[in-house]
Amino acid sequence: MNRCADARAVAATVPGADVGNAGLRPPMVPRQASFFPPPVLNPFVQQTRLGVARRIQIFFLGIILLPIRALLVAIILLLSWSLAAISTACCPEKLTHPITGWKRKITHPVLKFLGHAMFFSMGFVVTVKGKIATPLEAPIFVVAPHSTFFDGIACVAAGLPSIVSRNENVQVPLVGRILRALQPVLVSRVDPDSRKNTINEIIRRATSGGEWPQILVFPEGTCTNRSCLITFKPGAFIPGVPVQPILLRYPNKLDTVTWTWQGYTFIQLCVLTWCQPFTRVEVEFMPVQVPSDEERSDPVLFASTIRNVMAEALKIPVTDHTYEDCRLMISAGQLTLPMEAGLVEFTKISRKLKLDWDGIRKHLDEYAAIASSSKGGRIGIEEFAEYLKLPVSDVLRQLFALFDRNHDGSIDFREYVIGLAVLCNPANTEEIIQVAFKLFDVDEDGFITEEEFSTILQASLGVPDLDVSGLFKEIAQGDSVSYEEFKSFALKHPEYAKIFTTYLDLQTCHVFSLPKEVQATPSVVSNKVSPESHEESTSDKKDD
Repeated sequence: MNRCADARAVAATVPGADVGNAGLRPPMVPRQASFFPPPVLNPFVQQTRLGVARRIQIFFLGIILLPIRALLVAIILLLSWSLAAISTACCPEKLTHPITGWKRKITHPVLKFLGHAMFFSMGFVVTVKGKIATPLEAPIFVVAPHSTFFDGIACVAAGLPSIVSRNENVQVPLVGRILRALQPVLVSRVDPDSRKNTINEIIRRATSGGEWPQILVFPEGTCTNRSCLITFKPGAFIPGVPVQPILLRYPNKLDTVTWTWQGYTFIQLCVLTWCQPFTRVEVEFMPVQVPSDEERSDPVLFASTIRNVMAEALKIPVTDHTYEDCRLMISAGQLTLPMEAGLVEFTKISRKLKLDWDGIRKHLDEYAAIASSSKGGRIGIEEFAEYLKLPVSDVLRQLFALFDRNHDGSIDFREYVIGLAVLCNPANTEEIIQVAFKLFDVDEDGFITEEEFSTILQASLGVPDLDVSGLFKEIAQGDSVSYEEFKSFALKHPEYAKIFTTYLDLQTCHVFSLPKEVQATPSVVSNKVSPESHEESTSDKKDD
């Protein structure tokens, strides 16, 4: 099958490909399953709706329960702080040795009792399933899903193991001193070596043979609505030691505990929860998971295995969202886009497309420039054409269809990022930009005039009366475009890469559809820029 037949076969699968002569269009990139939309589009939002009857119930119960529970919590916090202050007296903020002796033997059981008493006073009815592993059996606990500050119940149920916490948290009045009594692994956001130091500390404690308390980690790193398990951070799995997964469930008719990036605030959730007669929570200790040799050397693989085991037990899907998606979501809101527009499954996108957070954040700015005026923060064909300052033509429809991976007639930010990386960036190399410039520079004087620019784009887009003056002024600083101006524009606007090279694809398709004796002397090609062989022709295909 020749190049043109390949182009027709692939283009026929794209919506809009039947408009015009699809056989003369550039080959399309087929959809691949590796970039299918996630089963849960936004795990960082929770909307708990309260009916009138429920509001009345909360009001009357709150009159009685809220002051009593607030008083009990305050008393227990003061008692816990007193014991924690005794056990950590004369101890440095960052411990170099575990707390032992009477400080550990007396204060630890009492703090554990007070922890149970605090959750009981807040109305929590806790059901514990499974057997807690010893420090030698599993030095590390991993808890999921992480959906609320009330998840601290897992720490109490596990016997108050050490936790990984921000350094700032130990400065918080009352709570900070109690946290220090748990001998936490502290992370500093201002120390550039913090991540390395934290990992080394986790490894040191996990391989101490039971000298240090067990470590409890929430590997998701941020709160979700429990509809899925997002990417597990590898920190807890780097030591390569056995871990015990802990599952959390809140089987209540009314959800008053979920604390996500969109939803109730900390104070609102405390009030709602304390006004309930009781709140059920299930803590399940799963069997200890021992890593294989391959998983010991690959913490990402070990984290993925544990996540799949926990998701299967919870009967929920997994997604490749992570904390960086939350940052993008906040950035989208600052750009007047719907906050969920920033969600891209950062782990998958960054790994497969070799993009870092800064690169994707830059794309978000570009996307906002196109989509901020549209409803729902999505790009339609009209917004796409307006941004490119080009008419809606067959070529533009096909380019749009390549971005529109789910064929719904619009492009979201995730599709935009994938499209740029898979379709446009491979065609936006220095070599291709040079070829494209030569294509437009018909008289070979080193500059592109508006007439030359118009002639080539008219042929490329199949629009004889195309007015490109607006687009030309975007590129040119004067009456003509130099190579540096052309290159700067192409690098800043990779969406044009496919359009600039479409004329080359059309020429190549035409040449290779001719008889072999004509192909040897392709004089029919009017422009001087033409690939000399199939192997040297431009291609935008890139496996997902």
